[in-house]
Amino acid sequence: MISRRRLLAASAALAGLAAAPALAQGPAAPADRITTLGAMKRATRFMLEEAAYKGGYVWSYLPDFSRRWGELEASPTMIWIQPPGTGTMGHLYLDAYHATGDEFYYRTAQSVAGALIAAQQPSGGWNYIHDFGGPQSLQRWYDTYGANAWRMEEFQHDWRNSTFDDAGTSEAMQFLLRIYLEKRDRRYRGPLDRAVKLVLDSQYPNGGWPQRYPSRAEFNKGGRPDYTSYVTFNDDVAGENIKFLVMVRQTLGPNRRIDDAIARAMNSFVALQQPMPQPAWGLQHDLQGRPVGARSYEPRAFATHTTAANLTQLMNFYQLTGDPKFLARIPEALDWLEKVKLPAPRNGRSHPTFIEIGTDRPIYVHRRGSNVVNGEYFWDYSPEKTLGHYSAFRQVNLAGLRQRYERLRAAPQGQVARNSPLRSTGFTPLPRYFALEDIETSDLNAGRSPEGPGREAGGQSAAQLIAGLNPQGYWPTPLVQTSNPYRGPGPKTPTPGDYASTYVGDAWDTSPYPATTPAIGISTAAFIQNMKVLIRHLDQLGPARG
Repeated sequence: MISRRRLLAASAALAGLAAAPALAQGPAAPADRITTLGAMKRATRFMLEEAAYKGGYVWSYLPDFSRRWGELEASPTMIWIQPPGTGTMGHLYLDAYHATGDEFYYRTAQSVAGALIAAQQPSGGWNYIHDFGGPQSLQRWYDTYGANAWRMEEFQHDWRNSTFDDAGTSEAMQFLLRIYLEKRDRRYRGPLDRAVKLVLDSQYPNGGWPQRYPSRAEFNKGGRPDYTSYVTFNDDVAGENIKFLVMVRQTLGPNRRIDDAIARAMNSFVALQQPMPQPAWGLQHDLQGRPVGARSYEPRAFATHTTAANLTQLMNFYQLTGDPKFLARIPEALDWLEKVKLPAPRNGRSHPTFIEIGTDRPIYVHRRGSNVVNGEYFWDYSPEKTLGHYSAFRQVNLAGLRQRYERLRAAPQGQVARNSPLRSTGFTPLPRYFALEDIETSDLNAGRSPEGPGREAGGQSAAQLIAGLNPQGYWPTPLVQTSNPYRGPGPKTPTPGDYASTYVGDAWDTSPYPATTPAIGISTAAFIQNMKVLIRHLDQLGPARG
């Protein structure tokens, strides 16, 4: 949940290798339009004809497709919904269609839509994954790779419901909205309506959303509701759902039920901010409004990064509505974040992740053991030997938050929401591009886009990428994420070694980790990012002549 949509700091340097090796070459002549279009189509055909399974994708593949991965190793019949997976590819193909006008990309986007519709849960949303091999194949995966991934608790059993975690459902339903709007093809309207119904039906009376829906009572432990049923702020669950509803409203027209859902959702941020002297938020809250714990390494506590993210959302809501209630308690929370700041930055970060309720003391999560069978997580007050896979420290831009708050407070209130889509009574088109936005993802193979002076400007980056496309039609990419093959349940006795701060435990742990010597393979994220550069380059070249 918490850090999985952001590049993991410990592997950021390695992830930067994920661009095509040709980027290490010297300057190349700018690529013309015909050359760029040819490279885009060749790379897309490879992904469509070789990498895709029934229109869906995972995150990375070995060149011979003997192994493939999403967040965990995947079976050959599986696709990954969680970004940068199937939905992200759909957005990229629609972006390419808009950039080129070539119906090939629209048809390719349709293949993605078909995979997502097949993977749509009865409730209207999506799980992280889908297995076209059927329920038995999926259950085998959960019983093996999922059950033995020590730190990946959300994959340790099949919830058989929809998840709002990690933007998988959000991205999929945004894509269905986009492809429906493209040509108003009725085959997409039913699945889109089911997704809208999910967002409306799953919303609690207080305006918040659970992490998963509907709740699965059989996974309750000790008579307590499972954490997935709690109101969730983590990974911007509420913000993503609000964003989708606003998109639906501005493209399909005003709707009283949608307007009510948006208003209640925004109000839930105000209602669930805790009272002084700790005016903060947790990752999740129960229906009485109290912060609660989630996974075993997410204790009941206040979360500094979630608090900062919620303050950003409150300012967004003010700009959408002009209602001063969304600004009213921001100064309290900013002062609290200042109060709980670390005496000195740790690992380049300003704040502890978790703050104890009632004391304002930082708390830190640790683990002992070597795998999911014998290991456990615990917390104390020591900042030493914290988890490698889940940051104990966060960077909060307090100065930036204060500056934005002051700008909004000083602006004429009547002008703030003048152009808000919530005030529109007509129809507003969506942006031309979606995938060209920065992708926040847990895929370690997703390096940063090769942007900046001397790269996209003048077409040099595009030319280098085109030169780096291999004869098979893909960009050879160092796969910095790997995992141990499944070898059975782990031993009950811990394997010798120190696994307190590693990404992975012993040889029985199927969790992903940064490879010591990355294999060269096929990365969905690298394909997306390289195609983004080529699309931008086409825009710089201007429209085709003649």
